[in-house]
Amino acid sequence: MSLRSPLGRVLGLGSAHSGVHHWWHQRLTSLALVPLTIWFLVSVLALPSLGYETVVAWMSQSGTALLLVLFVVVATWHSQLGVRVVVEDYVHGTGARTLTLVIVTFAHVLIGAAGVFAVLKVAFGAAR
Repeated sequence: MSLRSPLGRVLGLGSAHSGVHHWWHQRLTSLALVPLTIWFLVSVLALPSLGYETVVAWMSQSGTALLLVLFVVVATWHSQLGVRVVVEDYVHGTGARTLTLVIVTFAHVLIGAAGVFAVLKVAFGAAR
């Protein structure tokens, strides 16, 4: 017998006993995306032109490259968390759900790695 109330026993825990963890990650990544998205939009709109040379020069700045890498990583992580919830809620077969989650995870890792690689390639001058 426990002295905790029924609400206290289940607060923050789903059937997998990790409900709050995923929820917090989703909220924190969305919170991080707000200033990163505002910075990105303001920075791109402030460029004198959107020509190749101008954008490469902008991306080659160390602060810009760092923030772009953060933006790509946080956005792909946030996307993966959201797609994972949709798959867990709407794919009913255990095997199909597992396979879909593996594919979704690998796809997001690939997209994130490609985005980071592209930013670093431009930032270090290999794209010129």
